Amino acid sequence: MDYKQAGVDVHEGYRAVEKYKAEVKRTLIPGVLNGIGGFAGMFEVPKSYKEPVMVSGTDGVGTKLDIAFALKKYDTVGIDCVAMCVNDILCCGARPLYFLDYIACGNLDSSVAADLVKGIADGCVQSGCALLGGETAEMPGFYDKGKYDIAGFSVGIAEKARIISGENISEGDVLIGLASSGVHSNGFSLVRRLVKDLHQPFGASSIGLTLLEPTRIYVKPVLDLLESFENHATSAVRGMVHITGGGFYENIPRMFTAADALRRSKGKAPLCARIRKDSWPVLPIFGELVKLGADADKMFYTFNMGIGFVLALSPDYEAKALEFFKERGIAAYTIGKVDVSDAAASISSELAGLREGASAALTQEQAVLFE
Repeated sequence: MDYKQAGVDVHEGYRAVEKYKAEVKRTLIPGVLNGIGGFAGMFEVPKSYKEPVMVSGTDGVGTKLDIAFALKKYDTVGIDCVAMCVNDILCCGARPLYFLDYIACGNLDSSVAADLVKGIADGCVQSGCALLGGETAEMPGFYDKGKYDIAGFSVGIAEKARIISGENISEGDVLIGLASSGVHSNGFSLVRRLVKDLHQPFGASSIGLTLLEPTRIYVKPVLDLLESFENHATSAVRGMVHITGGGFYENIPRMFTAADALRRSKGKAPLCARIRKDSWPVLPIFGELVKLGADADKMFYTFNMGIGFVLALSPDYEAKALEFFKERGIAAYTIGKVDVSDAAASISSELAGLREGASAALTQEQAVLFE
């Protein structure tokens, strides 16, 4: 028995790599020192940074892939893979430099793999980073035939003095939400239980293709906004949030962590977000999921509900930021403000009895309040 008889076709792997090359080439940016095919990708740290800080994030596409397999449409989920990583590191104000992917399958089809990589390259182009390398693993008997998994990670860079840490967030800051493109790449374990017919007509297409709409990548417009503020960037934009798995309730409080630590040291109560539900249009797909059986009261715990990225800004910069996004055709809304929770009194009392270094945390429902 040889390797092919065991289920691994190395020549199909070689064909896949040849197909990848054109996709990788169109992502090249200054700093890339070598091409694919070696043992490692190399990238030169840009010389324009005084105190460069490397910022990294990793993620995958998740069970949204099952919908791509069912519809035999493989060329967009790679965008999701990149988006889930670069949108995360963007929250620190980091510029993505490069991305590496990992594709695993039971039986490799070089055409399918090439479509997956095309999507990854599209995501890299959208975020201005290089596809520096990756790995394609064929594991017969481990993955079902026709099934693929995709994961990856992005490495970016930020000037240390311009990192958006969240520590400057304070009550009164405004919350600006940037529109999502759809469900993005979260909550699909629930979606797949709800949607029985992917070919069901929905809008101008089918519900399956609507669900496959790639995750929006916010890197270029948000970095451009930060650049427009020049040396005032960290005083203008105090915090940023990628509305990913866990929806509003899990993700918005994550940007308060550093600010709350400072507030605890001064005996102050934690921050919360007050969100106005009627301040942006909820995309129709979310209403359809409720019709199909999703718990309407739990949607904000799971989905982005039409807002994929949130910025906490000083009120002095609200109008400029909204105009900035409008000029670039990006739907942006003032969706709420930062405040101290209604639970502030009990939290302050609890803080008084805490030893140094301990914490008093709000629940998700206390940290994100809907009005």
